[in-house]
Amino acid sequence: MRLAMILTAMFLAGAALAGPLEDGKAARKRGDYETALQLLRPLADQGLAGAQNTLAYMYDLGQGVSQDYAEALKWYRLAADQGYSLAQNNVGTMYDKGHGVPQDYAEALKWYRLAADQGDAKAQFNLGVMYADGRGLPQDYNEAMKWYRKAADQAEALAQNNLGRMYDNGRGVSQDYAEAVKWYRLAADQGYSRAQNNLGKMYDKGRGLPQDYNEAVNWYRKAADQGNAHAQTNIGFMYETGHGVPQDYVQAHMWLSLADHSSLPPKRRKLMSPRVVWKV
Repeated sequence: MRLAMILTAMFLAGAALAGPLEDGKAARKRGDYETALQLLRPLADQGLAGAQNTLAYMYDLGQGVSQDYAEALKWYRLAADQGYSLAQNNVGTMYDKGHGVPQDYAEALKWYRLAADQGDAKAQFNLGVMYADGRGLPQDYNEAMKWYRKAADQAEALAQNNLGRMYDNGRGVSQDYAEAVKWYRLAADQGYSRAQNNLGKMYDKGRGLPQDYNEAVNWYRKAADQGNAHAQTNIGFMYETGHGVPQDYVQAHMWLSLADHSSLPPKRRKLMSPRVVWKV
């Protein structure tokens, strides 16, 4: 009887906190940071991991407070130490980027793995990146594939895109353009601009599906409208060559000028030197 009473009290306490927590999270999402802070800070002070993680996120991004990585890390860690997977992944990210602490890939890996082992898709993706890039451990495309797939199967768009790239480039798996297209499309349909650009390239080059310049332009444009410099450059080239759109040097000039060339690889930037496209 006593145990039942204790469990009932715990349930009621949790339910009482759940309302303000969800209200606080909703306020943050709609940009009402003052209300979010008023609701979340008392809950964070009481040790509620979800509130601590969200409060940390606000310090991390400077939402309603001055950006403060050290303060963000403090709250992330309090939640992470309770086994809260979202916070564990976020602590890993802080060490990965060197925000609030000296950059430490080994420590980042530790926290990513704790969250990934709980099934957190973002942590699984981050762990895949660490293996793919060889950060803090030997480069291992097979392990990268394993973690990308776990995250991709949970509809994590970044992981779906990277899984597509692994098939596209034949890293950790046999090269398979059709499989690459499949994963690019899943991520592109979620609005992820890199995947949209990659899917556009598959149509552009006829890899894994019939060549279709119209579809290539369609996907390049979706990514370009989100500010993706690679896609903006690709649309510029499509207008220059008249592939999928009427040849139009003015439009080509516009898109090539709009692209932030600093984000492109050196070889791609070299192509941005004045060419026939400038002769309008």
